[in-house]
Amino acid sequence: MGSGLPDGVISAADALERLREGNRRFAAGLRSMEVLATHTRRADLLAGQRPFAIVLGCSDSRVPAEIVFDQGLGDLFVIRVAGNVVAPSQVGSVEFAATRYDTRLVVVLGHSQCGAIAATLEELSQPSATRSRNLRSIVNRIRPSVETLLATELRHDPAALARQAVRANVHASVDHLRHGSEVLEDLAAGSGLRIVGAEYSLETGLVEFHDDEAAAH
Repeated sequence: MGSGLPDGVISAADALERLREGNRRFAAGLRSMEVLATHTRRADLLAGQRPFAIVLGCSDSRVPAEIVFDQGLGDLFVIRVAGNVVAPSQVGSVEFAATRYDTRLVVVLGHSQCGAIAATLEELSQPSATRSRNLRSIVNRIRPSVETLLATELRHDPAALARQAVRANVHASVDHLRHGSEVLEDLAAGSGLRIVGAEYSLETGLVEFHDDEAAAH
């Protein structure tokens, strides 16, 4: 192959391009005929899977990664949790897929109008004693990345504050995955693993990959 990758393994750069192309199709209202036919591959997948990308995304029903990126059965290893936050179980899931399936790309996918971000901003401005302990645990994981924004002029512009909070939260999750796991650090250093952030726009259907991260090795 000339790429130094094991047979059948897709590089992070190629995986990223596949996601970009798939999202462009989705936003344009198109579907890949190959993806539409993936239901015929169910029997083939009984022998195992080889997802080319890992997506850690939000649980929001409007942001299903397979559809947003126009991918089929067996293409993506998807982890969904409100607010696309990173806790030990999410780190472990990413480690599992990256090591078991030789997947070289990890995408943390946030999105506009995120309810978990809105709940965190509400909690910071008007603390509530009625939130459950479990919901509060999600808010507390988002809190550090958005709390500092309330000390800026953004506090006077709720829409801009929400947009920047989504991005800050994605960056925080990316940073946690990059520096909170020896397994992932080793894969990034020696096997070409890349961890990037991205944001899906409910308004346009497009995914914006964060250039600084998408270009990083």
